[in-house]
Amino acid sequence: MLAAFRALTRTQRPLTAVFPSLVTKLWQDGTRTQPRTLLRQFHASPIPSATLNQATRRKPRVKRRVVKSPLLQNNSQKKGVVTQLIIGKPKKPNSAKRKVARVKMSNGEVVQAYIPGERHTLQEHSVVMVRGGRAQDLPGVRYKIVRGALDAQAVVGRMSGRSKYGAKKPKKQ
Repeated sequence: MLAAFRALTRTQRPLTAVFPSLVTKLWQDGTRTQPRTLLRQFHASPIPSATLNQATRRKPRVKRRVVKSPLLQNNSQKKGVVTQLIIGKPKKPNSAKRKVARVKMSNGEVVQAYIPGERHTLQEHSVVMVRGGRAQDLPGVRYKIVRGALDAQAVVGRMSGRSKYGAKKPKKQ
């Protein structure tokens, strides 16, 4: 079809003679005139899109997932070095002193990471593992430090939810 259209347009006949349904208009291009096709010239509405029935029968569009921790670059965890320790204040209804560390990761990115659990022994130049997951009441903190890995020690005396804080199961007496 396209080859036939190109062959017909190379001829000397005007486009209106070849395709009478197309409305053509001449426009000046320096020294020569060329035909330009105008579809739906007298319509106020644009060319119609798919009907509701057609749209429901087609495959649904694949939604792209929003990456919530982009600086990990599709890794579950990344190693980094603590450059600064910060005490942050949470958003409006909450009140506390949240421990946050600024970490320079192995890929060169600098992030703010929340230190979960009570008490920590982290200081500047500590090597830590950073995972995704935001601190809900701290704006801009989208990462957490893994407790019980590298220099971040496990939470001492933790009995419930131990896996999140790197605590071992206490020995029975």
